[in-house]
Amino acid sequence: MRAWLMGGCLALLLIAQQAAAQTLLVVGDSISAGLGLDTSQGWVSLLDKRLKEQGFAYKVVNASISGDTSAGGLARLPALLSEQKPKLVVIELGGNDGLRGMAPAQLQQNLSGMVEQSRKAGAQVLLLGMKLPPNYGQRYTDAFSRVFEAVAQEQKIVLVPFFLDGVGGVPGMMQADGIHPAVAAQPKLLDNLWPALKPLL
Repeated sequence: MRAWLMGGCLALLLIAQQAAAQTLLVVGDSISAGLGLDTSQGWVSLLDKRLKEQGFAYKVVNASISGDTSAGGLARLPALLSEQKPKLVVIELGGNDGLRGMAPAQLQQNLSGMVEQSRKAGAQVLLLGMKLPPNYGQRYTDAFSRVFEAVAQEQKIVLVPFFLDGVGGVPGMMQADGIHPAVAAQPKLLDNLWPALKPLL
């Protein structure tokens, strides 16, 4: 009887902890969706594991879609905010905008819109910055990378300047396509954002 009561209490405690957990929403593209990987190997799954190991009561919701652009994220975000009611939103978008040569000004507008929507819903925001390969031309690549800095400054949010730092172009860290991070890179991606994310938790 005593063992049954203790088991019941533990179950109730677990349910209470889950109910109290805040939601961390990741809105990204293939890098966060884990294209080419088992989902359990991606950095978002590793983040979920680290949060649990370090005692942070967060439920991680990965709303990332391979191929998504900032416009797609902006369009999807209102429903996600309404449904998930996140305390924290991590935005990892823009790479596909750059690869398609979309206007940096439009990217900036879309990212700013996502930040504003998130804040209006009561969430903090962490923005993950991206850079493009040099073959896109210095003028465009510079304008592209400045977008993330501009959004972070104007919106007064935390920015990881280059999410793929130590990964992009590094042998063994990328899949055969040269675009998507390999399994070996996933812990590095998590480590790249963790110092910026932890104070927001």
